[in-house]
Amino acid sequence: MNFLEHIFRHLSKTPHRPVVREIIDGQFVTVTCGELLAQINAARTFIRLSKLQSGDRVGLLAPNSIRWAAMDLALMAEGVVVVPLYARQDPKELVGMLRDCGAGLVVCADESLRKGIADHWPKDSGAFPPPLKLFDDIFAHTPDSALDDTPNARKDEDLVTIIYTSGTSGEPKGVMLNTTNLNHMVPCTGARLDQLMEGATDNVADQVFHYLPFCFAGSWILLLTALSRRSLLSLSMDLNKLADELKLAAPNYCLNVPTLLERIRTGVENQIATKPGVIQSIYQNGKAAWLRRQEGQGGAFDTLQFKLADWLIFSNVKKKIGVQLKALICGSAPLNKETQLFFQMLGIKALQVYGLTETTAICTMDDPRAYVPGRVGPAIPGIEMQLGEGDEIIIRGPHIFAGYWNKPEATSAALRDSWFHTGDQGAVDAQGNWAITGRLKNLLILKSGHNVAPEPLEEKLAFHLPAAQQCVVFGNDRGFLTALITGEVSATQADTAVAQLNADLPHYKQVRAYHLSKEPLTIESGLLTANGKLKRDAIAKHFVAEIETMYSNTKA
Repeated sequence: MNFLEHIFRHLSKTPHRPVVREIIDGQFVTVTCGELLAQINAARTFIRLSKLQSGDRVGLLAPNSIRWAAMDLALMAEGVVVVPLYARQDPKELVGMLRDCGAGLVVCADESLRKGIADHWPKDSGAFPPPLKLFDDIFAHTPDSALDDTPNARKDEDLVTIIYTSGTSGEPKGVMLNTTNLNHMVPCTGARLDQLMEGATDNVADQVFHYLPFCFAGSWILLLTALSRRSLLSLSMDLNKLADELKLAAPNYCLNVPTLLERIRTGVENQIATKPGVIQSIYQNGKAAWLRRQEGQGGAFDTLQFKLADWLIFSNVKKKIGVQLKALICGSAPLNKETQLFFQMLGIKALQVYGLTETTAICTMDDPRAYVPGRVGPAIPGIEMQLGEGDEIIIRGPHIFAGYWNKPEATSAALRDSWFHTGDQGAVDAQGNWAITGRLKNLLILKSGHNVAPEPLEEKLAFHLPAAQQCVVFGNDRGFLTALITGEVSATQADTAVAQLNADLPHYKQVRAYHLSKEPLTIESGLLTANGKLKRDAIAKHFVAEIETMYSNTKA
């Protein structure tokens, strides 16, 4: 039984069980397994009437919703290749992806998204845009009575989806994932969640909160995994209300990006700083005592200080974040070790996952029963990970993608002798726990010949500057390093943070100058990728004058 057959069988067994719900204005809009299957069948009916064939590509352009999940499952059930698109991305970029994959249809959540594609389709291309259909029209179809809640048969090598990479330094590439990839990955993630939920009653659903767009590989894998097990998935529909919706959903776990977790930590510590001195002292003493205990150095007095802080502060903070919360699962980028320890101190596991779209989203996952803060866990079962030249992480296994759509040269460059070359630099300890230390193509090569990975410096600088939105380090082919700092940060704050950063660093890793920009980098400005990663080349070009000023005004 493949991953999709398992999902459909699992849904059909419990038709009256709530499975997915949207949070709208503080209220839940819920569908049962049976109701979700009915929506899937309505969409499958539309697909059949549209004469789409197995292997045809269809763009799915919508924010997260119950309908997104139903449409995705319907397309896969009919053997159509899903091309998920980010609703906030520049329409010109979306059109480029749709033209690249040769989409025969685009499904849009609403008229504004449909219009964005129609208006930006090049009029002089000699090709008309594919049909652009709205959710309202698709789900209005009466399900075909011949449908029996069973997906069409598929082969192991059949494509399931083409997910376009974020394109941090070049045009996006379409990552092709097939049935084999999903057959391996979905059970692997389910097994880790079984470990996390160990001891839970079998007939009680996992409570899962979700806000990251389904068009990203890791987010999509969580969706498929939730639908494969007894879960109730709560979808946040308004990121401005994330904290309130998280509390309302009362989840056991949720998938996150580091930025959110670091903002929660900063917010808590900023609130503590406004409290009376005695509360601040209890918090700081309790935190220091807990850290000493983690290092095996704590004594009886440390135990007493921690218990006092836990009773008065830590346990109350945890209740405000989520009373049933077992874990915050973090991916997309390494999580600051101090932030991971902060949540562990509160009694919430902050677990890390590492992977790329090309690895079906996941390569390593923290074991919730024993994990090492600052590392991203061991390799998932059934795959191999090694360090190649320049400490590059190379991987092989059944989860490795089939190649880049229409890009044989890029595929050959990434897949060599069955090993996928990630471009990420890493390290592994004696227990097999991995750490991500940088990105090869981001490596800064100073005129002195020193090689510097910017990511650890950016992470540490951001840690010392909670108000900063982004920190970007420059220095390739220069004599020293400089930094761009965005957000509401004062020069005094920046001076202090840079001094703290530089204190324990060798001279060639020290940041010698910085530029402050109150305006944060955004997806809309073209300076961040669709999943929030830095577009370094675009940032350097955008701030070229400011960068030159930093170097001309600072002595080497």
